[in-house]
Amino acid sequence: MYDLILRGGTLYGADRDPEVADLAVTGDRVAAVGPLDQTDAARTLDVSGLVVAPGFINILSHSYFSIWNDPRSLSELHQGVTTQVFGEGDTMGPLTADMSRRLERDNAELDLQVTWGRLSDFLTLLEQRGTAQNVASFVGNGTLRPFVVGYDDRPVTAAELDQMRGLLAEEMADGALGLSTALIYPPESYASTQELVALCRVVADSGGMYISHIRDESAGLEQAVEELLCISAEAEVPAEIYHLKASGRANWPALPRVLDRIDAARQQGRAVTADVYPYTASGTGLTTLIPDEFHEGGPDALYDRLADPASRTAIRAAMGEGDRWEGGKRPEDVLILSTRKARNRRFQGRTLAQVAELEGVDPLDAALELIADDRSRVGTAFFTMSEDNLREELCRPWVGVCSDAASISPAGPLGSTPTHPRGYGSFARVLGRYVRDEHVLDLADAIDRMTVKPVSALGLTDRGRLTPGSYADIVAFDAVKVADTATFTEPHRFAVGISAVVVNGQVAVQDGQSTGVLAGRALRRGSSR
Repeated sequence: MYDLILRGGTLYGADRDPEVADLAVTGDRVAAVGPLDQTDAARTLDVSGLVVAPGFINILSHSYFSIWNDPRSLSELHQGVTTQVFGEGDTMGPLTADMSRRLERDNAELDLQVTWGRLSDFLTLLEQRGTAQNVASFVGNGTLRPFVVGYDDRPVTAAELDQMRGLLAEEMADGALGLSTALIYPPESYASTQELVALCRVVADSGGMYISHIRDESAGLEQAVEELLCISAEAEVPAEIYHLKASGRANWPALPRVLDRIDAARQQGRAVTADVYPYTASGTGLTTLIPDEFHEGGPDALYDRLADPASRTAIRAAMGEGDRWEGGKRPEDVLILSTRKARNRRFQGRTLAQVAELEGVDPLDAALELIADDRSRVGTAFFTMSEDNLREELCRPWVGVCSDAASISPAGPLGSTPTHPRGYGSFARVLGRYVRDEHVLDLADAIDRMTVKPVSALGLTDRGRLTPGSYADIVAFDAVKVADTATFTEPHRFAVGISAVVVNGQVAVQDGQSTGVLAGRALRRGSSR
């Protein structure tokens, strides 16, 4: 007798053409696929009329804190996500004591207590505390560089580079997926191409992957892609571009050229891929409007500069040189999502243009005052991307899907703050809007890009398929009803159409409702568990 049978669904990801079949689970593994009418199970789920697929892999998640606070991870679980991958720039290790204190301070609303120092220890702790989904992580250079160099805008010394390589090698040996960067943000923007090549050679030696928020997504997009291709070639390491985009109307024509350039590199044997979130607004900090040189020394140094009238005047003057609204970031396209201080929450859900009008100042001055008073990056959405470009990206078979967001519960401490709807809707939006409604890609292709392709690239063993012996990470959904419902005005709304989710053989969602089961595990590159 099996532990679980999902009966009558249309199976995808079973290394055969989609077909109506039963799927049996024993323990944490898929045990059998086929007609199992005469077979008993301790538990049966009727999934007739539904699509049954491997659980989705979110290759870019920021749920490290939200999942620590609320391990049910509801907004992503309700999209069928069974594995979350951390790592865009900052990661949860390695940490110095000062970095740990800063994490606690910046996440005071979550009552975070940092008791770990290594990335591998953080993942182990998540598993021990309980998590609804599997978790894995890259090592972020936004953590690695400050650990060794601090926030100085300068080249690394040979000794510092050796120390960084040693730390990276230790985390790789403990199962990290590779190196991640967010080169658009200081202090990572201070890293040279050759510094990154040297680090990526450590990754290549361990069979890992390089993944990057590239150095520029606006006017310098094509040069930034060339840098990634150069790093991949010189270090002989597979590479992926986080949330590939062309930001700003003037830069939209560059996106097809970039896609063709990556196609050409792939035809030459380069292992280069990308991912997207299916929205035309990005989500980042308002501080990205301030030139990199003023970020030297770290976030507190920036806020201190803004508090000093003379320094703020210098910053304002630098921002006024040329078109400071680079990438088409017009004030009316900049939406304030989250602030740290309660007195600034009146600006949440307003555009920067509206904030400036309320305060009776220029939009740039409004931005600087808000950052200075809040002493935070100020969570912001920038509406700067092209819908046609997004569809063109989804047409390329090497482009996957991510959320670039934290998984949130509407009833939790983050549920009252405006947020980007991608944390609630990315995977469901692809399946509903771009597969069913607009036929940009077909269902089998979409499932493949959310499952087997990312798993293969990440080196996660025995996942991403519904074949006997594979881990039983499973999602069952209604292809007619699946859809995102979250919007910028009402972001805290679950996706619909996801009927059941199974993680490591345990039912985490049944009849569209979370069961509260916490069966997720910490996944390591190359480890079968």
